Amino acid sequence: MAGERPKRRIAAILAADIVGYSRLMEQDESGTLATLKARRRSLLDPLVAHYQGRIFKVVGDGVLIEFASAVNAVQCAVDLQQGMAAANSDVSQDRQIVLRVGINLGDIMVEGADLYGEAVNIAARLEGIAEPGSILLSGTAYDHIKNKIKAGFDDLGPQSLKNITEPVRTYRVAALATDVAAPKAASEKPSIAVLPFTNMSGDPEQQYFSDGITEDIITELARFHSLLVIARNSSFQYRDKAIDVKRVGRELGARYIVEGSVRKIGSRIRITAQLVDAATGSHLWAEHYDRELQDIFAIQDEVVTTIIGRMVGQVETAGIGLLRRKRTENLAAYDYLLHGIECMSRYDIVGLEQALLMFRNAIALDPDFAQAYAKLSMVLVNDYWARAYGMLGAGTLRDEAIEAGKKAVALDSSDAQCHQALAHAYLCRRSFDLADYHLGMATRLNPNDSELVAHRAWFELCAGRPNEALAWLDQAVQLNPNPRTWYWELRGLALYHLRRYADALSAFERISSGPVYIDRFRAACHAQLGQLDEAHAIVAQALTRDPDFSLRQFALVEPYKSRADLDHMIDGMRKAGLPE
Repeated sequence: MAGERPKRRIAAILAADIVGYSRLMEQDESGTLATLKARRRSLLDPLVAHYQGRIFKVVGDGVLIEFASAVNAVQCAVDLQQGMAAANSDVSQDRQIVLRVGINLGDIMVEGADLYGEAVNIAARLEGIAEPGSILLSGTAYDHIKNKIKAGFDDLGPQSLKNITEPVRTYRVAALATDVAAPKAASEKPSIAVLPFTNMSGDPEQQYFSDGITEDIITELARFHSLLVIARNSSFQYRDKAIDVKRVGRELGARYIVEGSVRKIGSRIRITAQLVDAATGSHLWAEHYDRELQDIFAIQDEVVTTIIGRMVGQVETAGIGLLRRKRTENLAAYDYLLHGIECMSRYDIVGLEQALLMFRNAIALDPDFAQAYAKLSMVLVNDYWARAYGMLGAGTLRDEAIEAGKKAVALDSSDAQCHQALAHAYLCRRSFDLADYHLGMATRLNPNDSELVAHRAWFELCAGRPNEALAWLDQAVQLNPNPRTWYWELRGLALYHLRRYADALSAFERISSGPVYIDRFRAACHAQLGQLDEAHAIVAQALTRDPDFSLRQFALVEPYKSRADLDHMIDGMRKAGLPE
């Protein structure tokens, strides 16, 4: 009857979709469909029935399920993810079926067999920002299930979700034994994660120093080709948290864990370090060092030597001297370097300016400090990108970056970061051959640096090889299970240039509260999909954030090698309504 009020009830909604569905279908359509049918028949349907749920919608690569109980919804999701991981155990990584899951509890509207309302929308949006193999749930659902399920939960805080007015409190189910983000035997290399060393100095201002010691140990370990070393920002998410090494090992895909502490008092330093087998929790080695501060590099070398000896063998240990970087002997210069790295990690203009000052101070104290020149080059490039669209003469920052990078390589040609910095600066100038050479040198020197591998993906993208870019990104995520948001940006751009606009849009939408240029890329995807209303709405918002943007400036700044690729991106932006 007209005017009849819609039926409503409270329900827990589980939304799930398949990661990389389009890629899987493109590789093997019939095989993927057969696997999906088998997984649904043997895993999904029995679990939904067991937990008294109801599948009310299946769309392409996604499914929506209703439960009367939030506890049942979350427990079903946990069992589903673990079941999928078990089913993937004998499947090559590029053929695995991996899910993202979002769960919400709220008021829904009933129309026949279908369900509608914000409760459904929030579940779907949570699924959209979930990492592969993970489960996100809203604060409303969490309030109903906490202390009722044997699982840990990470509080991710309020998350801004697309087309949802208010931020949504979000939690992630922790310690899922899915191993999806981990490099599952794609390599026989032993995998290791170095957790942030605890600052025991009693002074929060000394945090940068213990972080710097940790990062140096990661860098030194990463130079060994026989190891798979987890990236810094993945391991640093465990700072100041109670650590269960077995759980950390599962989440990072690391067989071994290094943890320790740093205490600096005056001219003395105490470092403790231990190597733990994450599979068993057993301690393989532990040591503490009480030395003068000037011995800091010798301590780091001893820690690395011992770890390599325990994990790989004496042949690798004997090669440490050949791999060692040229370091400064000036401790004040080293201290400035660590301060600058901490400032860079803030990713804002103030942090960049402070980092520039710190690296210049380090160079003033030691004009032969290669790593300081490399970091100076990197921060100059970051400053260039922060200003390229709005400051006349920003190119001088890029040229300064090239000179700093050349100096770094001249001082230490065996350091991957020196080559990486110079390659990055050359790419900004569209010097593709030089960028390619130095990236090749860098990746040969340090194949375990996820940021370097991701920069290789950016180079391949700019050079007109989006498929190669995706392959490098897959390798970067293997090294960094908790990738930075710009990995999603690169993935979105590669997919855009492969004309996979819907997949590209999904990648860009993984970046919440992103910079304005992400909005421009999203608008281009919508425009290429013929969704002009959505494209125009995004452009209107983008122009309020950056009213001076023009397609002409974009063409001048972006380092595309192929004019056809540049025109393809501009075509999408033009259709979306961005100004000439």
